[in-house]
Amino acid sequence: MTKKSNINGQRLTAKQLQYEILKLLKRHPKKRFNAKQIIKKLRIANNKDAVQHALDQLNTNQEVKPIAEGKFKLNTAAEHSTARKIYIGTVDMTRTGSAYIVVDGLSEDIHISAKRMNNALHNDKVKVAAWIPSGRKKMEGEVIEVVERSMSYFIGTLRLTRKYGIVIPDKSNMPMDIFVHHEHIGDAKDGDKVVVKITEWPTRHNHSPVGEVTSVLGQVGSSDIEMKAILINCGFELEFPETVLKEAEAFSDVISEEEIAKRRDMRSVLTFTIDPYDAKDFDDALSLQYLDNGHYEVGVHIADVTHYVQADSPLDKEALKRSTSVYLVDRVLPMLPERLSNHLCSLRPNEDKYTFSVVFTFNQYDKVVKTWFGKTLIHSNRRFTYEEAQQILDAGEGDFYEPLNKLNQVAKQLRAERFKNGAIDFNVDEVRFKLDENGAPIEVYAKERRDTNMLIEDFMLLANKAVATYISKKGESGEIPFVYRIHDSPDLEKVEELIHFAREMGIEIEIKKTEQIAKAYNKLARQALTDERLKILEPLAIRTMAKAEYSTDNIGHYGLGFEYYSHFTSPIRRYSDVLAHRILYKNIDGRLERVDKESLQAKCKQVSKQERKANEAERESIKYKQVEYMKNHIGEVFEGQISGIIDRGIFVETLRSKCEGMIGFEKMDEPFQLGLGNLSIKGKVSGKVYKMGDVVKVRIVGADLQKRRIEMELIAENSEQ
Repeated sequence: MTKKSNINGQRLTAKQLQYEILKLLKRHPKKRFNAKQIIKKLRIANNKDAVQHALDQLNTNQEVKPIAEGKFKLNTAAEHSTARKIYIGTVDMTRTGSAYIVVDGLSEDIHISAKRMNNALHNDKVKVAAWIPSGRKKMEGEVIEVVERSMSYFIGTLRLTRKYGIVIPDKSNMPMDIFVHHEHIGDAKDGDKVVVKITEWPTRHNHSPVGEVTSVLGQVGSSDIEMKAILINCGFELEFPETVLKEAEAFSDVISEEEIAKRRDMRSVLTFTIDPYDAKDFDDALSLQYLDNGHYEVGVHIADVTHYVQADSPLDKEALKRSTSVYLVDRVLPMLPERLSNHLCSLRPNEDKYTFSVVFTFNQYDKVVKTWFGKTLIHSNRRFTYEEAQQILDAGEGDFYEPLNKLNQVAKQLRAERFKNGAIDFNVDEVRFKLDENGAPIEVYAKERRDTNMLIEDFMLLANKAVATYISKKGESGEIPFVYRIHDSPDLEKVEELIHFAREMGIEIEIKKTEQIAKAYNKLARQALTDERLKILEPLAIRTMAKAEYSTDNIGHYGLGFEYYSHFTSPIRRYSDVLAHRILYKNIDGRLERVDKESLQAKCKQVSKQERKANEAERESIKYKQVEYMKNHIGEVFEGQISGIIDRGIFVETLRSKCEGMIGFEKMDEPFQLGLGNLSIKGKVSGKVYKMGDVVKVRIVGADLQKRRIEMELIAENSEQ
């Protein structure tokens, strides 16, 4: 934790805030403070909600105690206690079987040795007893109860014996084999890849869980099986329960007169969607109409999922359980059944659809002068792919050129204003694949950021910000619990590491205060457009940033530079947006209704957890397909950039396909010595120096799909290819 004394005017991270509050209370152990008094005393830029959240976390950890009227004081009894404390947290398991327990509000994770895990697994929610061993500073502990299992389904290889079966899980952080009785094996054969459901968890250490085979994926090796394995190993179920499918199929696709009467009918307003070429679930549409007074309206129309998905229904409970659609390279595992995601809710062209809309009125100077929220009925006139819309903009003519061009001009102004107000613009390459009819990758490339991509993004950001701002302002006289998308300030210690790293590459990044980070990172992004070496710094800069998440406690969104932000625009694929729709609807047209904040926060945590798992699955699928692609290019030469250096060799990422592989030092033509901070290597014979970010030529010599590993060899500048 950064221990800076000069924090005047700064917006502190969550951890820094807790540290500074504790420091303040320890200086004044007999005084009591509320959030506003702490802000004034510390002279910080954090808002009241952020400080209150920090106080609540410190209270949960028994470091402060609440007094009347929202005031807190130091818990002096806890300060001097050496007894065990009980915490509830999430397991982050290592390959060795030991783990770290991540507890909300604790600045340090709790280390648990493998023998004290008591059968808890990766991502499980657990209760732990923790203490600080004598002579040490870091907490140790043991799991005393598994509160909630993160997974009940596992994928692995079945091995049959005469009396029973054993499933050996694929995941390295599932350290137990699963016992299966013969009557629960079904048609599976020895060596098959299977999905097994745990029916009985062990109550004693070193005992195996008992399960039953629910599906047989077949013999190991196919890409289809590997993609399914990624989903299951990340905790996602491939099929929907029968009750959920029946509920989805029962909905009518008829637009009723009764429902039309309840909505603002916007079917006559010019409306269209712009999406990826392979999209099937169209969450959002844009409309444009000019008014008689010279103003114009831009409608951001979002699929009205909550018209169908009623709170606490089987469909709703399944959507919360999944929380997100999962996008792998060659498939989508949807949050909602296809009947809803691709048909009833999807804003398909030339169909009347129920929507929940934010309609912005702009004046002749392209400034928003009015915002309207409400349920609507729309009719999309055209479905564009990003490529089609961009071609029309580039040509200056074509279908709906005028409205497309107008919206693009407004989007550019919104974008410029956002960056002016402190948003960060990272141009990190997104990897995309071209697949053949069998799903095999035939091309890997970095996604191009077009105006049309950013046009849609800018209007979605505008709508999300408007919804969050409206609820926050409406709740000033009494909080209306809501789902905010929050993003904390960067970790200043990690920022210092980035500055040092950049300096070794000859780049000076000047950051002395949190407020300077956004400006410095945007400058770096601009420089990287013309200097290929600097692209290596952008992902490192992202790693200094906190992870965005969902919370009922609004601390703002640092990366976007927004004080209020939520997710409202993708309810087909994000449950957070479903929650936002429900709460917003209950608080428009003169209505006021508050949901239970504690229950809503629990849902926020569930959605954040599932989002992290979905991101992990997406990364694994990309890595698998990159290795699969390189398997067909053994012996070929590529240009790449040195992306990492360790004591065993260097990592190189190919420039076009963004495939990262390793070159072991043992495969180089001379011994190399590591430079300071692992930022360079130097040949002991030739004196040749290779630095992070250098562009080199490599030959692909191996591609291991099981280990997700690409092996390369370095081609010397003067060698023959």
